[in-house]
Amino acid sequence: MKTVFSETQLAHAPEKEISDGELKPAVEIPSRAEIVLKTVKERNTGEVLAPEAFPLRPIHRVHPPQYVGFLEGFWEMWTAAGRSGEAFPFVWPIRSLRQDTKINHVDGLLGRYSMDAGTPLGQHTYKAARASVDTALTAAKLLLAGEKSAFALCRPPGHHAGFDFFGGYCFFNNAGIAAQYLRDNGLNRVAILDVDYHHGNGTQALFYDRPDILFLSIHADPKDEYPYYLGYADETGEHAGTGFTRNWPLPLGTDWDAYTPALEEACRWLLVYKPDAMIVSLGLDCYEEDPISGFRFKSEDYLRLGQRLAKVGVPTVFLMEGGYAVEALGTNCVNVLEGFEGG
Repeated sequence: MKTVFSETQLAHAPEKEISDGELKPAVEIPSRAEIVLKTVKERNTGEVLAPEAFPLRPIHRVHPPQYVGFLEGFWEMWTAAGRSGEAFPFVWPIRSLRQDTKINHVDGLLGRYSMDAGTPLGQHTYKAARASVDTALTAAKLLLAGEKSAFALCRPPGHHAGFDFFGGYCFFNNAGIAAQYLRDNGLNRVAILDVDYHHGNGTQALFYDRPDILFLSIHADPKDEYPYYLGYADETGEHAGTGFTRNWPLPLGTDWDAYTPALEEACRWLLVYKPDAMIVSLGLDCYEEDPISGFRFKSEDYLRLGQRLAKVGVPTVFLMEGGYAVEALGTNCVNVLEGFEGG
């Protein structure tokens, strides 16, 4: 299986994040990608490719130009305001506050285009996020060229990023952009299976009213876990997309045996839907030692995950999302890829 990776993705290197109400060391750090790349090479899973440089159009198919422009011009605006270092939003236009005003100040714009205070922006965030998109698109293009599978080693991740907001360490929705790219280039049906510990709220919202992109997510119950406000079992799509979103929220402490029934049900939905291609939002934070998660996967369970997904029998892009137990991240990721290839 070919792996796509860009060194530019490492330029986004946050030092701190706001988590659990405190300022803490960041967990979405460059070493996450570095350890995965190292393990891919050591275990010789296949050729490692640099991504193509894509124009903005595939991003604009998912995110509006004003949002993309905000991320691109953010650092200049931030420094022009006399700021330095990482930027965190601190005020949001919720409920009774107006959302139709033209905001000039960088703090107001940070609130308008964000969903949380735990996702810092820095000098190199935009170029790293663009490289992450290019990585996802290049992997998708490999499928269009006839590859049966590809691994997009994306960082920063993407599945929490919505139409016009960032959050959850995510800036552009890589899975959504790749899925739309596949649709725009001739595939009739695309499925996204999100196996990250956290619900992919951004991806779900992007396609909630569409039947041409199926969204399936197995994740920690949002009553107890981020992102809290989306990912419940009664969210199944709307309008033409009714029935084309499915969520399996699971309790904290879930291990592989308790996870398997949801995975089997998701795979049955895939067999019914018969997608032309599948994108797996490959979060690796179900692992028992992940510092911000509460499931109980062991490393060998990721081999089983890859083996089961291979039985779906459709061309598949694996696209890296979360996973913060850095020492085990490479092993867990490559276990999925090898399980899929040998499955």
